[in-house]
Amino acid sequence: MTYLSEKKKIRSTTILAVRRNDQIAIGGDGQVTLGDTAIKHGAKKIRKIYNEQVLIGFAGSGSDALTLFENLEKKLEQYRGNLQKSAVELARDWRSDRILRRADALMIAIDNKDSYLISGNGDLIIPDDDVLAIGSGGSIALAATRALLKFSNLTAAEVVAEALKITSEICIYTNSSIEIESIVIEG
Repeated sequence: MTYLSEKKKIRSTTILAVRRNDQIAIGGDGQVTLGDTAIKHGAKKIRKIYNEQVLIGFAGSGSDALTLFENLEKKLEQYRGNLQKSAVELARDWRSDRILRRADALMIAIDNKDSYLISGNGDLIIPDDDVLAIGSGGSIALAATRALLKFSNLTAAEVVAEALKITSEICIYTNSSIEIESIVIEG
């Protein structure tokens, strides 16, 4: 997270991605909190990129997160939409660059076959299951999602919506201004 001169920490968000059956979905809340004050309620933290074939969401320092996003988009163009190659190369670039490796952000990127958590430190994590969650309420969203997947027949987008709603009721850094993007997987 980012520290300001008065040592107030910006806390902002829960991002959740789910793959289920023939759908992938990502969602995030819109809250940005500075110290004990919610300073923004409708921040846009998820996007569809690369011809609307890749879903991303980010948490952490806004400028660092946007830099991660822009660099992933460039890699996707360079590697013609290959998310695996793009994510690996992005993580490698961030780890080897002395200035960029100080980035304070996390990003989830998911397409029709791959899911990655990418950090500004150069970490690249592939989930054991079809769920990734980051941000202040990430662990709550992850637990809610796993229960919903186990005990319901909801679609990926419905699971994301319900899990983020549950998270917003528990995590003070997550609000109920939820945005969701989804893609139907063909074939």
